[in-house]
Amino acid sequence: MNAVRLAGLEPASVFSYFEKLCSIPHGSGNTKAISDYLVSFAKAQGISYIQDDLNNVILFGEGTCGYEDHPPVIIQGHMDMVCEKDDDCPIDMQTQGLDITHDGEYVFAKGTTLGADNGIAVAYGLALLADKTIPHPPIEMVVTVDEETGMFGAAGIDLSMLKGRTMLNIDSEDEGVFTVSCAGGAKATIHLPVQRRPVYGPCVRLTVEGLQGGHSGVEIHKKRANANKVMGQFLSRIQKLMPVCITQLSGGAKDNAIPRSCQVTMVALGMYIDRINGVAEQLQKEIREQYDEPEAVVRGDDVDALGGNALTTECSSKVIALLNAAPNGVQAWSKDIDGLVQTSLNLGIASLDEELRLTFAVRSSVNQEKKDLLEKLNELAAFYDGTYTQMGDYPAWEFKKDSHLRDTMVRVYQDMFGKEAQVVAIHAGLECGLLSEKLPGLDCVSIGPDMKDIHTSREKLSIPSTARTWEFIKEILKQL
Repeated sequence: MNAVRLAGLEPASVFSYFEKLCSIPHGSGNTKAISDYLVSFAKAQGISYIQDDLNNVILFGEGTCGYEDHPPVIIQGHMDMVCEKDDDCPIDMQTQGLDITHDGEYVFAKGTTLGADNGIAVAYGLALLADKTIPHPPIEMVVTVDEETGMFGAAGIDLSMLKGRTMLNIDSEDEGVFTVSCAGGAKATIHLPVQRRPVYGPCVRLTVEGLQGGHSGVEIHKKRANANKVMGQFLSRIQKLMPVCITQLSGGAKDNAIPRSCQVTMVALGMYIDRINGVAEQLQKEIREQYDEPEAVVRGDDVDALGGNALTTECSSKVIALLNAAPNGVQAWSKDIDGLVQTSLNLGIASLDEELRLTFAVRSSVNQEKKDLLEKLNELAAFYDGTYTQMGDYPAWEFKKDSHLRDTMVRVYQDMFGKEAQVVAIHAGLECGLLSEKLPGLDCVSIGPDMKDIHTSREKLSIPSTARTWEFIKEILKQL
């Protein structure tokens, strides 16, 4: 990357550090170089630091004149970025920096993600620590790794040496929106053993497609159909008319994405395709009426095959029953915040080979409700003679009714910008949940400047919003 692509932008120090970070490859799982850069920064500034075996870094800055004895404030973000690029982009994101530029309104990278999520948090923190003229209390800057792939840095970091219990997380993408709670979650899988045998008969492919899909956290409450659940209904209705022997089943690609399509191949014993499509047409009509799914397609097609190594009728019945019994969608709404989903799950992946696997993304902003829902899935697996596995468990960041930090930020925002900030909770994950477990009594708010299309090659960072957020952060630190 050529130097000083962002020269002339304000705040100069923030954009200078951001440009330096962009020159260092730092995708999730590839954070050693950027972690070492943060250590070199600390050494150059003469400040204390900790770098752990995961590459997490904590930097300790003294309070500026008159603020030396104030309680420390934690500035927190993550150093890793999502690496996505256009097909024709020549940059090797494992080894090369980004080709960044700006148009006066936005900073962006040519052909790749920008990594403002969450490089801008790191840039803000470094600019604060480097400038001894900005009034602020002692700063404990916590920079974690691999947030984008499972919050592994936040899960593994040792925070026992931190004295601060007030934390500004800078990992949000909407200026003037203060996030004060987020869901915890886990990935759960039900494994069902299956029995196969050679079955002779006409083969049919069942298809559910054309659904909207979406993020299983922020869009789970919308009227989006789940392709795996629709397929369960399709199979159940066919089974009431004839025996079914399933050969293949595949739906969804990620546990945290609402599945848009699902396909099943089966041996249809004694049924013509027109009868199957009669079932399909009725179900398609119902899905389009019940959900916001105007493009939903449910159909059956003949397959040029006669039989195959299929599940037995008894085993197929168990698979169909489990698909239909599996819970999905919103399970509870928040009593504290209107319109907030409190607990949900998404049947994101259904796959069949030597066993049936149903994989769920489970979320809740109440830790006990998350545990109860995971136990429900465990019991469901046992009821159908299957097994259960779980991974990636992270705690909720529960809403704090009394927050000095939140109240201060709301007041300062009103004073500075003449309008009210939005105080929100999200049904998705932030590192605040894991970190608050390690720091009892933590008072935390998440903010950030305006960004668009994060995690895509269209990602861009608003220049004026970055400047306003910088001034806001400085004023908050002064007030604290």
